[in-house]
Order: sequence, then C-alpha cells, then structure tokens
Amino acid sequence: MPHPLKFIAFETSTDMMSVALGVGDQTWHLHTQGGANASAQLIPSIHNLLAQAQLRLSDLSALVIGHGPGSFTGLRTACSVAQGLAMGAKLKVIPVDTLMAVAEDARASLSTALTSQVSVVMDARMGEVYGGAYAWHADSAQWHATVPLQVGPPAQVAQALITAHEVSGVLAGNGFEVYPEAFSEALAKRSDTPVVCVPAVPHALALLRLAPALWTAGKAVDPEAVQPLYIRDKVAQTTAEREAIKAAKLAGLAPEGS
Repeated sequence: MPHPLKFIAFETSTDMMSVALGVGDQTWHLHTQGGANASAQLIPSIHNLLAQAQLRLSDLSALVIGHGPGSFTGLRTACSVAQGLAMGAKLKVIPVDTLMAVAEDARASLSTALTSQVSVVMDARMGEVYGGAYAWHADSAQWHATVPLQVGPPAQVAQALITAHEVSGVLAGNGFEVYPEAFSEALAKRSDTPVVCVPAVPHALALLRLAPALWTAGKAVDPEAVQPLYIRDKVAQTTAEREAIKAAKLAGLAPEGS
C-alpha cells in the first residue's frame, strides 16, 4: 500500500499567517497574526505542527508556499524559510500563486458549479489591487489562469476582470471590500450575469488542497529556484533607480578624461 503524501504549507503574503500540515486526509493547521511577526513565528509554528503529527521535516513529500503576489516582506519570509528548510531536509517546494489560493478558498466555500471560474482581487496597498482570474479543471483538480496577474488602480482592474469575456460571475478576495465604490460601479455595468462577491483569503489549507495535483503534475521545484512573485512595476523601477544612482556616483568619482 503506497504511503500517503505529506505536505507542510504556509502562507505569509498578507497580515495573517497560516500554516497547515497534511498527511493523506488528515490535517493540522493554525491561523494567526502575521505581518512583522511572521518571520519569528513561522519556523516554530512549522515544528509545532510536525510535533503534533509526530513527524520529522524529512518525512514530508514537499513544502508548499504561497509565493506571491502580496506583501514583499511576507513573500521574502515564506521563500527564504522554504529554501532553508527544504535544503536542510532535501525536499522540493511547490510554489503557488497567492491569488490562485484565494480562488481555491472561494471554491471551498461555494458549490463547484458556481466556482468553475473565479476572478480574484486582493488589496495591494498604495491605492492599488492585485487581480487575476482562474478556471477550475475538475479532471486534473487544478486551476488554470484565464486572465494574467496584474496590479493597478481598483477601477482599472475591476473593469478588466469583471467585464472580461472569460470571467464568470464570481469575484473573490478582499479588494471589493477595501475599494467598494470602484467595484460597485463596475458590477453595475455587468447586467448580463449576476456577480457573487466571496470574501476569501490565501490560506495554507487551500494550498494543501492543491498540493497533491500539483505534485503529480511535476510542479515541485528545487529550493534554489524558489523566488517571490512580484508583479508591481515599482519593484523593477526601484532596482533600476538604484543602479542609476550607483552609476551616477561612480561617474562622479571618476577622474576627468578617464
């Protein structure tokens, strides 16, 4: 009889931190305040769940993490912890888009018929939201992106998602709660199909549900390949600005005529 798959999943992309351990159909999980506390609490929480299940880290099949988009600090915490633990225990890591985990959280709270396609909007701070859309494929038990991940002003993202031909009448996440006016206006224009708004979050339990199919599909990667998924342009711009400042300083220090 084959051994059951065993996964530890953790999500730190928002102000909340969730950790879940799955052994076959059995699960252990915790959900607590994250943010700045996540870096200090994450590893003890993982070991706590392993102790409850009487497992060692090396007993796991793989680690599963939400790798973004989301809080830059939270994403770096998840990725660095996953890399360190996976390298030490010789495990692979399954990185999952944060918004895909939100779609899965919504699917768990509604009937499958309603959530065959889900649009997701999450607060991105700085007056913007993250957006994306996914279609559920029951035969493979996986989500597939139908609208690329994006970030922008709420009204712009709402228009792109809610009026997109591929998107059904389910809107999940917290963006419509943080920016109700922008989404109310876009929803009012959608007269053909009623839109169901589902408060949902990226949760470690959602990652656990997705893990077996992703593992079977070969989505696990070596820990060295795990990187935060940033989609906000300001990350790239900041890097470019730093390089420009560095170049300017070097040019200023260089002797004339060199």
